[in-house]
Formats: sequence, structure tokens, C-alpha cells
Amino acid sequence: MPTNTAKPIAAVLGSLVLAGSLTACGGDSSAADAKTVTVYSADGLKGENGDGWYDRVFKDFEKQTGIKVKYVEGGSGEVVQRALRERSNPQADVIVTLPPFIQQADGKGLLAKYAPQGSDQVSGADKAEDGTWTSVVNNYFGFVHNKKELKQAPTTWEELLDAKYKEKLQYSTPGVAGDGTAVLVKAMHDFGGKQAALDYLKKLQANNVGPSASTGKLAPKVDKGELLVANGDVQMNFAQSKSMPNLGIWFPATQGGKATTFALPYAAGLIGKAPHSENGKKLLDYMLGQTAQQQVSEIGGGFSARTDVKATDANAIALTKLMDGVDVFEPDWSDIDKNLQSYVDDWKSATNS
Repeated sequence: MPTNTAKPIAAVLGSLVLAGSLTACGGDSSAADAKTVTVYSADGLKGENGDGWYDRVFKDFEKQTGIKVKYVEGGSGEVVQRALRERSNPQADVIVTLPPFIQQADGKGLLAKYAPQGSDQVSGADKAEDGTWTSVVNNYFGFVHNKKELKQAPTTWEELLDAKYKEKLQYSTPGVAGDGTAVLVKAMHDFGGKQAALDYLKKLQANNVGPSASTGKLAPKVDKGELLVANGDVQMNFAQSKSMPNLGIWFPATQGGKATTFALPYAAGLIGKAPHSENGKKLLDYMLGQTAQQQVSEIGGGFSARTDVKATDANAIALTKLMDGVDVFEPDWSDIDKNLQSYVDDWKSATNS
């Protein structure tokens, strides 16, 4: 397991897409809508072939309750912005996103207080003190590389400045994509401050393909060899690696330093004045139930948010081995939430993005 330097705290953005032919429900419930619940979520938990954690959880939830899940997928930042635009007429019941965007949603008063059943088994660092959100799937920041094209996997940030990575490296956009924001957060930690991180990312820009709104779209490019390296997160990339054999997960270190990462959990909250809040509460309860949490590693490739769920499936064992020896640090999410825009603006200036 990772070496914890602090307790991990409970961040992929593309244009919003509706799953299948589903559309978000309106603010006023109708008889036809009474057995529905609408989820706005960052991508990563729904399988491309219907084999992801969401696919199983939503199917089983509907079978058990008769409540149909309407799923709207986007990115960490944009799902929050969409919900905020709809505040006067909420259309979502549940929102699932990553740090620092769940803190942003909380800080802007978007979330209603609700402690789902099972949330008492979630670490205090992985849920809001005021009860507005709780992690449902734990996750960690990481990078991916092409195992076939690279005879030796990269281990440090400095290696990525090599000319062989020119136009073969890409990371998603900070401030837009959750995992892209995580690149900036990790660089600031690893290089010892904002300016040192920006100086490095300015150099890295010579090899960077360019902006990407979606982190999830980068892994397939790495698997095909279009890219050699990209950013990502453990849960999403581990799940993708089942159908992408050339995908390898790694954690950058500074030269001479140790590999580090930090928690990027999928955190869920109930939207204030949601059109189907009772159904939203039932879904949150189900997500944190023993059965769904046991399936997090088995199906989703992530880590259970509940400390009392000890998964022993093959995926859980592989994930534990993957994280072995990696130091886990805890970002100051309050600072990041407060200063995110200035950090992003400074990154844009340094990289001419």
C-alpha cells in the first residue's frame, strides 16, 4: 500500500454528453418522472462497453427500487458549472465530481446536507465536515505510458523534457479538466512551490501536443502509440487497461526524489432543491452500500470509500501492489479552491496556453 505522509482527502472534462438517449429532467416533478433520478458526473466510472461500476450500480439500483437513473456525463469542472447555472431551476439530483470542484460546489451553496447510509464508515478526510458530500469511490492521481513503445518506463518529471517526447506527450487542461488541475497540484508539491512548478511546465510545453478538455480521451491515444505519455488517474486508467494492453500506470517523481500521488476521489452530493431529492438520497445510500462498495475494485478498478469494506478480488490485489511504495500527500484543498483561478491564470501565462 502507499506510504501515507498525511491522511488522503476525498479531480476529466469534456463536453457534456448524455448517456444513450436520456435527457435531464426539469425542476418540477411529474407523474412520469416520479421514478427517476438524474446524476451529473465526471467521467471515469461508466464503462465504454457497459461494463463499468456505474453500469452495474445503476442497473441493480433500478432493479431493486424501480427508479430509473438518468445519467449526464461531463467533466469535473463543467458538471459543477452546469448545475450552478441551473440553480434557480435544478435539473440534477446528484452530482459526482472530483477535488477541488466538489469543494467549489459546496462553497457556492450548491449542495444540500445529507449523510448517506454507510457514510459513517467513510474517513473524515474523505467527506465534508458539514455533511454536504462524501466520497463514493476513492482514487489517486497518476500518469500513463505506452509499455510497447517505451523500452523503459519514465520515472521522473525531468525525463519528460527529453526530445523523444516531442508531440508525444499531452496532459489535460488545468482549470477545465479535473485530472489536468491535478497535474498543476502535483507539480507544485513535487517541485516545492508554484513558481518552480510553472518554470518546469513552461519547459514541458515544448513537448506538449496541446490542450485537451478530456483526460479520458488521452489513454486510448497512449495505447495506440499516438502519445507516449499522458496524465490520468488510477481508477480510470486501471479500468481502461483491461481493454488497452499497452497502457501502463506510473507516478512521477522529481529527480532523486520519491514517487508521489494524492487522493482524487469521486465525491457525491445531493443538489439543493433537487427535483427528486428523495430518489437522490436512495441512490447515494445504494452507492455507499456494502454490495456496491465491494464492487468498486471488482468492477470499477477503484478503491472502496468505506474503510470497513476489505476487498480481496484480483483487482484489489493488483491495485494494492500498484500503489506500493508510493508516498501519498494531502493537498491543501481550501487553498486550491480559494486560489484556483489565479493558479490557472499563472499556468496559462507561463505556458502561453
